Amino acid sequence: MAKITHPYHPIIYVRGYAMTKSEIEATVATPYMGFNLGATKTRQDWTGKVRRHIFESALIRLMKDYGYRDVYSYGTEIVTEIPAKSVVIYRYYEQADADLGSGKVASIPEAATGLSDLIMNIRDQVCANDPQLVADFKVYLVAHSMGGLVCRCFLQNDKVGDMKAKAMVDKVFTYATPHNGIEVAGINVPGFLDVWDMDNFNRKEMAKYLGLKGQPKRVDTLNNKFDPNRFFCLVGTNSRDYDVAKGLSSKLVGEMSDGLVRIENATVAGAPRGFVYRSHSGPYGIVNSEEGYQNLARFLFGNVRVDGVLEVEQLPLPPSVQKALDSGKDVKASYFFESTVIPRGAITFKLTERRKETYSAIFRKFDQMMKVEEIDELDKPRSPYLFSVFLDTRKITTGRTIVFSVEVIVSSTDYVIDGVLFFDERIEGENLFRNTITIRATIDNDSWNVRYVMSDDNWSENRGRDVETDDDGWYIPLSSQKGFKGKLRLGYQNWS
Repeated sequence: MAKITHPYHPIIYVRGYAMTKSEIEATVATPYMGFNLGATKTRQDWTGKVRRHIFESALIRLMKDYGYRDVYSYGTEIVTEIPAKSVVIYRYYEQADADLGSGKVASIPEAATGLSDLIMNIRDQVCANDPQLVADFKVYLVAHSMGGLVCRCFLQNDKVGDMKAKAMVDKVFTYATPHNGIEVAGINVPGFLDVWDMDNFNRKEMAKYLGLKGQPKRVDTLNNKFDPNRFFCLVGTNSRDYDVAKGLSSKLVGEMSDGLVRIENATVAGAPRGFVYRSHSGPYGIVNSEEGYQNLARFLFGNVRVDGVLEVEQLPLPPSVQKALDSGKDVKASYFFESTVIPRGAITFKLTERRKETYSAIFRKFDQMMKVEEIDELDKPRSPYLFSVFLDTRKITTGRTIVFSVEVIVSSTDYVIDGVLFFDERIEGENLFRNTITIRATIDNDSWNVRYVMSDDNWSENRGRDVETDDDGWYIPLSSQKGFKGKLRLGYQNWS
């Protein structure tokens, strides 16, 4: 009988959108429908030589690192008992293949209903009739692109699927899913464009199959049907390497996207998210990436969650701009907030990376943070939410301490004085604050001892100093000689 050991539950992979008949046929003709795709890339090592770096694929790494296996044997899918550590490929596109199905593409609700049935079948294969195994049974849903919408339809639409199956979903991880639809040349895909089922990405149609009432402006909400804290969104920020339609897609969708899905549309409200410099698919695609796998494994199997918020206390202006403000002139300014998180030992990946050069930095206006009382819709500053990362104490090779670095950069975009762009005395790209913070967290009697080093100024291996505390919890004070002041607010919690 299969043994269930948390957190190692069955993983169901739900692939993304296949547009044309030939793409559907190619999809059906592959056993793992894209989850087996890895990548070979180059990097420069310490000698200066360029070497290959091979990422075998998420599927192979799950097998190597955690002992998972597929459910194929001698050319067929296993229909008898399977282990809890199984990866199951949801082959909902088979229905659209004339050789294997009716030749008709399943609608999103139909695919979601099939997902519900698949979960119930997997439960029976893992648990048989053992009541304790049935009680412990959970599954993980891992989806790319439109596959994430199939998962949401199943979880959110009360008219789709079995409530028992919905309750068995423990966590959901989406790669590059258009949770708020797809924009082409700045316009949401029109609902009448049902050719190749492209209306699946129209917000009015999405609201229907997601079970949302009315015609909401945004459809990126789980609508209290699933805990957003257990729903991770991995966002691609590389639009340049998405070469579908000979690059036309990336040109029409534009920067601030993965070439197909805009960054602002790739998450659900309240959910943790990571940002990686990867395109929607292809050789430099998000599913093919080491970054994607590392976020996936830590979210599914890790045991620590860390959140970082930047609370800004003082945003300095250049002396000449400050002089203009003091003299009564109207000054407008806006800012970029960049952050990169890297765990110790990571040579080939970053867990999350928001940068100006990839159009993924957080953007805030001065008034949104420093003049809240003058803005009707704001009751508190819009503090930049820098990151949510998941870590695993079982990956520690020495001692009991988790170590990771957070690079934080704050810079201004432009200054406008009385409606005129100011540039006479200013150098573009000037930072108000920049430093890499090494954070060391040790669990001690069910509590955390957290220390930090400002490692642009000190060696990161130093013991550092304790984080500071106030009524809102832990924080690291940040300041620069230019007058920037703020707090990197940290939230640690045990994660299951």
